[in-house]
Amino acid sequence: MPAIRAIWRHPIKAHGREALDRITLSEGQTMPWDRAWAVAHELSDADGSEWAHCRKFTRASEVPAIQAITTRVEEKSGVLTLQHPELDDLTFDPNKEQDAFLAWVRQIMPVARPQSVRLVRSVAQGMTDTNYPSISLINLASHAAVSQETTQDLSELRWRCNIHMDGLNAWEEFDWVGKTIRAGEAELRIEEPIERCKVPAANPMTGAQDTDMVGTLMRAFGHMNFGISAVVTKAGTLTLGDSVEPL
Repeated sequence: MPAIRAIWRHPIKAHGREALDRITLSEGQTMPWDRAWAVAHELSDADGSEWAHCRKFTRASEVPAIQAITTRVEEKSGVLTLQHPELDDLTFDPNKEQDAFLAWVRQIMPVARPQSVRLVRSVAQGMTDTNYPSISLINLASHAAVSQETTQDLSELRWRCNIHMDGLNAWEEFDWVGKTIRAGEAELRIEEPIERCKVPAANPMTGAQDTDMVGTLMRAFGHMNFGISAVVTKAGTLTLGDSVEPL
């Protein structure tokens, strides 16, 4: 039976990831702390009061080095600790110490790109790439199929998704679109495949763009989709190893 093999959240959109052993999902909400913050650039008018398109924010398609950031959240205080292989660790309160974060991340930003100017807190929902509060899932067998088409052993972290599953055939997850699944105690309605951009081209260990992931998908499989977006329809807790099944 398919099972959950990894759970990830991304407290600052495009800027870091955090591994979890368990998480409780709420109906109609994004994963707690997932994309709770986003980084607006100097051409953006996003302020966090409503959902905004990913083009409004600094992202790894334009600044690939940020793909290598990892994060740790202190949930009671809201303090974040960020790590990057080329930088000293940064611990800061995003509500009070934005300048410290901006100075830190500026060290790995190309000067030719619009610069990051502010952190915005998402009020209505996490700043996922969908305009509805979504949870993202990937099938590790599909990832293995993509990896085989390249010259590298690719990390599944390139896809920046919340739930990683195994026990499925490659691409079987696309058959779940329009259906409801049970994952652990929660239930989720699968809305659509995730159409990909340049972000997964960046290596999550180094931050270097080293593989044309969109080109590989198109050449080998005839589409640009990887992973699926879902909406939580029944609250519940997910734990590593929990089963996943369509209802």
